[in-house]
Amino acid sequence: MKHSRLSSISFLIILSVLAMNSVDAQYTLLYPHKIPNYIEAPDKESESMYGEIAIISNVSIPRYQFFSAVGDGEKPCVVICPGGGYGILAAAHEGIDVAKYFNSIGVHALVLKYRIPSDEHQTNKMFVPLQDVQQAMYLVRKNAKKWQVDANKVGVMGFSAGGHLASTLATHYDERKIVRGKSISFRPDFQLLIYPVISFGSFGHKGSRDNLLSPDTTASNIAYFSSELHVDKNTPPAFLVHAKDDDAVPIENSLVFSSKLKEYGVEATLITYEHGGHGFGMNNSTSDVKWTDALFLWFKKQGIL
Repeated sequence: MKHSRLSSISFLIILSVLAMNSVDAQYTLLYPHKIPNYIEAPDKESESMYGEIAIISNVSIPRYQFFSAVGDGEKPCVVICPGGGYGILAAAHEGIDVAKYFNSIGVHALVLKYRIPSDEHQTNKMFVPLQDVQQAMYLVRKNAKKWQVDANKVGVMGFSAGGHLASTLATHYDERKIVRGKSISFRPDFQLLIYPVISFGSFGHKGSRDNLLSPDTTASNIAYFSSELHVDKNTPPAFLVHAKDDDAVPIENSLVFSSKLKEYGVEATLITYEHGGHGFGMNNSTSDVKWTDALFLWFKKQGIL
């Protein structure tokens, strides 16, 4: 009896290991060689469920999945940054599920498993997510021919803190945090921001700010990572989605950012919901209106599709 029970436990452990290896096999290393801004330390990455939401914690080795849309010819591509307050990644409903939607409308997608800021694993944690999304943009354009990507239609997308990361790239693309040839631009051609953290000021999200910068950060760091302060005429056009009753990340984030973009003559479309709160992904159950339908029309209007 004891031997049988031990055998069952061993079998479950083997299945668990195989499952994790299978998940890892779906991802490709973001940096094929040396990871910048990296301290060698035990890899504590784990996957779990938070209610019905699949999350990834303690990401110290960044990876990505490329989802290729079927059909011949060059297509647009979106680099997707899942949210999670710079503490975890909601990699399914704000990542993989979204990539599959893009494929269904003829758009390639790269889901970025960017690093979680950590003093244990990084020499300067506040620039680590930005380094990773810059590398993702570099890879998409570098492999444009191989992946059948239109290099002039590469956008960035983010949910919540992932939206903060996307807007940070869109406003700091010229400040290259990784060493790459300047012939490949890090500038996204468009940005898609879903209930995004934009500011680290009074209406921002303190948890995201503390995780990225630390609670005792400086005023200059807060200003640097408040995207509304860095908009100019060259900032990429934006499509934003936010619920008015979002009590985690106030809608002021999207209102202020879209207003700043328009002030500089940059196209900005904001889709608002009366209800829905925070973290609803592609489907706001409080409304029959699908923001993905509005996004499809926006793609058409912008000449992306």
